[in-house]
Amino acid sequence: MQPLHCPGPISRRQLLQVGGLALGGMTLGDVLAAQQANGEAGNDRAVILLWLYGGPSQLETYDLKPLAPSEYRSVFGPISTNVPGIEICELFPLQAALADKFSLIRSLHHSMSSHSDGHIEVLTGKGPSRPDPGSNNHSEHPDFGMIASKLLGTRRRGMPPYIGLPHPPLYTQPTYLGVEHKPFAGASGSFARPGELDDERLAERRGLTRRLDRFQAALDLRGNMGAAEKFREQAFDMLANPRIAAAFNLELEDTALRDRYGRHRWGASCLQARRLAEAGSAVVTVVFDTPDDGEQFTNWDDHGANAGRPGHFANYVRVRLPYMDQALSALIEDIYARALDERIMVVVMGEFGRTPRISYYLPKDAHGRDHWPDAATALISGGGLRMGQVVGATNAKAEYPTVRPYTPQDVLATIYRHLGIDYKTAFNDFFGRPVPILSNGAPIRELI
Repeated sequence: MQPLHCPGPISRRQLLQVGGLALGGMTLGDVLAAQQANGEAGNDRAVILLWLYGGPSQLETYDLKPLAPSEYRSVFGPISTNVPGIEICELFPLQAALADKFSLIRSLHHSMSSHSDGHIEVLTGKGPSRPDPGSNNHSEHPDFGMIASKLLGTRRRGMPPYIGLPHPPLYTQPTYLGVEHKPFAGASGSFARPGELDDERLAERRGLTRRLDRFQAALDLRGNMGAAEKFREQAFDMLANPRIAAAFNLELEDTALRDRYGRHRWGASCLQARRLAEAGSAVVTVVFDTPDDGEQFTNWDDHGANAGRPGHFANYVRVRLPYMDQALSALIEDIYARALDERIMVVVMGEFGRTPRISYYLPKDAHGRDHWPDAATALISGGGLRMGQVVGATNAKAEYPTVRPYTPQDVLATIYRHLGIDYKTAFNDFFGRPVPILSNGAPIRELI
């Protein structure tokens, strides 16, 4: 990968001193204009996955079942949306005003009931060979972002094809594709912060890692050291690339837009994801789990009294859902306002749903829902797909699909179709055996 040089008299040292990933005055529009001038822009398609780590309850988000018995129906009330007949959770008023810009898949299902196995099934399309109820598994096959990295590569010079914000999803690994196809972690040290690196320190760090790689190369049995060196070189090049720096710099965004997304980790990550997808990254994942900014949204693993929480429906949920509503609605509005809805596809889902019947624990107010892979809902927006509809349905208690049942493989096939990837393509595993990207599944026809 060749590092790019910004024209003009300013040196790379000065560029980095401006702020590591912050390049004074260079807006994302400047980046895209420069790419267009160099013939790089093209019609790059991208996917932003909002990953609700822990497994969101279908009954407290998009499939409420208000007529079900009290021990099943959502503890929240439904509200109407701007699409007649579609109702969602009362804590999602901003999304309700945008229902014509998203579709709901209410009939997702699979059979993996632990967190790690659910992650693996949903993100790779292949269940683990040995399911582990203790959630200690890691994938034997790459996830869809790693496959996009392998097949699409760096489509615009320097932009990493796969990025995880603020960190990548857990439990998946690139396996036989090579470690260079791991996602870049957008907020966990992969990128410089203001004042952290200058030219000399960058060159010194690069030289040191090269010497260490040469020293360890004799121990490399599968080419992993070479792949790791390639991954590291990409990271170094990114630090010195002004175009990438501009795409990562939220300070260049309008203050009002940043406020609309929300001045919190989820809102900032969604805004960052839009900037990265617009600038050329193929897959950006945003993990909605416990933030580090003091707000207790928590993850979505809503057993009663889990992690010391007083209950599934306490203030944590009431804080979490409005924050999600703000960030997600701003992302959808922003993509459509910028006429990016053909290029960028937004997917919102987790590893499974939650049990239809509410579970009660001691103390009495510690109630919640447990793991339930038999029914879940996903939200899809943009991607040039048909919006403003509900696809599939579950029974009266949200226990299992009754209309148009779909699987994670069908969602992945829809994603691959959008990215222009033939999901029947096969890669050789470590034993030389061909492994297709997907062995089953097809794009969701109602969305096409």
